[in-house]
Amino acid sequence: MTVDIRVVRAGQMYRYYLRETVVGDGRRPARTPLRAAQEQAGVPVGRWMGRGLGALGLAPGEEVTEAQLRNLFGERGRHPDADRIEADRLAQGASPTEAYRAGALGRRVTVTGVDFVFRPQPSIYLLWAFGDEETRLVIEAAHERAIVRVLEWIEDEVAVIRYGTRGTYRVRPPGGLVAARFRHYEARSGRPLLHDHLLLSVKGQRLDGKWGSIHTTALYENTVAASALYNELVASEVCEELGLATEPRTVTPGRRPVMEIAGVPHGLIRWTARRSDQIAACLAELEHEYVTAVDDDGEPKFLPVVSERARAKLNTIAARKTRPPKKGKARSLGQLRADWRASAIRTSGVPADVISSLLEYARAAAAAIRARVAAVVDIVLAAVDVAATVFVMNNGGRFHRRHLLAEARRHLALVLRGRRRDPGLDEEIVAAAISTHCLDITEPKTVRGREAGYRLYTARWPLSDLPARRRPAPAPAPDRQPPADPGEPPAHRPPGQDAGEWEIPRIPLQYERAVLAGAVVREQLRTTTATAVRGRAYDVVAHQQAAMPEQLLAPEPADPEHDDQEPKTGRGEAIDMTALRALRDSRTDVEALDLTAERLRHLQDAFTAAAGRAHTTMDRYKLRDDAETPHPAHGDDQQAHRPQESGPHRGRETGH
Repeated sequence: MTVDIRVVRAGQMYRYYLRETVVGDGRRPARTPLRAAQEQAGVPVGRWMGRGLGALGLAPGEEVTEAQLRNLFGERGRHPDADRIEADRLAQGASPTEAYRAGALGRRVTVTGVDFVFRPQPSIYLLWAFGDEETRLVIEAAHERAIVRVLEWIEDEVAVIRYGTRGTYRVRPPGGLVAARFRHYEARSGRPLLHDHLLLSVKGQRLDGKWGSIHTTALYENTVAASALYNELVASEVCEELGLATEPRTVTPGRRPVMEIAGVPHGLIRWTARRSDQIAACLAELEHEYVTAVDDDGEPKFLPVVSERARAKLNTIAARKTRPPKKGKARSLGQLRADWRASAIRTSGVPADVISSLLEYARAAAAAIRARVAAVVDIVLAAVDVAATVFVMNNGGRFHRRHLLAEARRHLALVLRGRRRDPGLDEEIVAAAISTHCLDITEPKTVRGREAGYRLYTARWPLSDLPARRRPAPAPAPDRQPPADPGEPPAHRPPGQDAGEWEIPRIPLQYERAVLAGAVVREQLRTTTATAVRGRAYDVVAHQQAAMPEQLLAPEPADPEHDDQEPKTGRGEAIDMTALRALRDSRTDVEALDLTAERLRHLQDAFTAAAGRAHTTMDRYKLRDDAETPHPAHGDDQQAHRPQESGPHRGRETGH
């Protein structure tokens, strides 16, 4: 994800944010005013954002002062100008207690806000770092506008104020929220990393004018959807303004491909990801310790198979262990960009002329992509992809509306390749997925459980056609080797081989199964004789072509004897060979899915064996499904004030 979240507590504002975050992650000298420290660090001043500023007497874009930060985030949720308010009330003859209450925003809280960190994809901030001044300004403007749009979406669709006994009553903050944004230019490693910290206050005003607290769990639950929206908005505006296009690139085998700017060499991205190599090395050591750990009696502490959840926790530990210290001497943005260019030319392995002409290479690759790939967004078939992916990637095949929304935005980013979309298209895909392919299995025990955003769904298809998640195998005996696959019995360990000397077995990632699930459903729609859905037929081939990686769309190699002939595009359009070569030079391994008839038969056999539990779920809700026809998600339901699921969360959507 490109949007991270963490809570801000009152004490953290003094210990961490006022000393480091607000000055570009540097070390703020003692007794140095905030504005002077920001100038020394070479970062811009903080700016206020949000529709809730009017209730506080502030305006969007105003400079954030140290006193305002201290009052709102460090003094347990007071008015940013509480000092002035208290002084005015005391001058009017009010008592100290009355003056103090006048500067308060409701009850005092310990968690005073959340810190959203927004950063674009690496290929975008590489163009920002190595491009000219115009390119830099375009990317920064797109970055800022995307943050504004995401904040508006949070205000309208996510944020809820709880009040009453145990938070029984929930309401959207009608006046909006208040946030302070701070710009950073580099990572801890010294590499370029354009990112903003958005300190979002938990204080919001209710309809009756009283101040309440935003439910932070709802913000955590919707972080993935916010990240998908931000990525889509930034990429589309940058591509439209600079004439670029995006492409899917597989970074980690088995995981979801990320959308990067086509034409930006992967070597440059690896140059910025120096910490990734350190984390990967530390993660390998932690996984070895995990599968070989024993208790005092010599029994294994954990299953000898690294699950995806365990891998995520170990990855977090590895990131913390390899975290470098804060940067040293502050440098201006101009000096940083000059140093980055020199370092990339010297150590990245990418030719200097490519780095100097990075935008031209990206435009050439974009011309080749847009000449061959048409933006075909079919809502019905997009709903199939979204529902299949979400079903497989969530625990037990159960999911909420926010999971569908996040996946719909990712699907649109994959299909459109940097083109802008119509507003509300993601909501249309979610509505189609819920009404056509999802079964409501909610068993609400509270009023909140009956709200639209908290309802629980599963897939409606014959689930024997989809890959189900398998339970991990039980722990093997001490003289048995861990299984290569969780569903296989453990094999004998080779003689003389100690624990940990074999290859560490890992449960296959969920996204691999999700891709196969969507492919099976699409193939059924394509091969069935009744291709009409809801009364009309859909161009499945065009839809798949739009979402297909460029690797599968590349033309056949030219015959050396006829190399001087122009290639045939099939659309009556000529492809610039220079652009095509630039695209091929920038290629990385892209996830490709070769669906032959034989492979589909194999998938059908494999999926049928894992369908017992899914059929049990279907039988359980069959009677209710027959009696009550599922209804589509109406616009009123999507705009309603719906509460979110409660419970512990760590900033990552389950299964995403």
